[in-house]
Amino acid sequence: MDSEGLLLLCDEPGFNHRFLDPEQGHPRAYWVQVEGLPDESALKKLKSGGLEIQGHRTRPCRVELLENEPSVPPRDPPVRFRKSIPTSWLRIELVEGKNRQVRRMTAAVGYPTLRLIRCAIGGLEEIQLNQGEWIELSTEERKNLTGKDRALRHL
Repeated sequence: MDSEGLLLLCDEPGFNHRFLDPEQGHPRAYWVQVEGLPDESALKKLKSGGLEIQGHRTRPCRVELLENEPSVPPRDPPVRFRKSIPTSWLRIELVEGKNRQVRRMTAAVGYPTLRLIRCAIGGLEEIQLNQGEWIELSTEERKNLTGKDRALRHL
């Protein structure tokens, strides 16, 4: 309920297993608004993997400090605002998806997540939909989502 962005819904037999199985390693990307301005040390810890989160060691991932805030509508309800603490935006791409993983990763390096928006799943990126809008994927788009070598090319 606290996260926003792309969501896949499917009734195709076998698709969920092919796409969600951790062995498949499909990339997921998030825009993450964090409290504070992460330093190089924190970004390096996120990128290198190995953060211990609930008995699980995270895999390496891509992390980029965004220069500009993504063009997204305001959140309702709005995120917590504190005048004395700045916020910044990261783009985090990972190939695993443990429950609340991104939130736990940023908190583990000292920068709690304020807002989390899934901006890409597999090969689906830059899809501009308003809240509540949906599209049906073409056969080719569905096929591209589960391409076996996709995760290896991304990370």
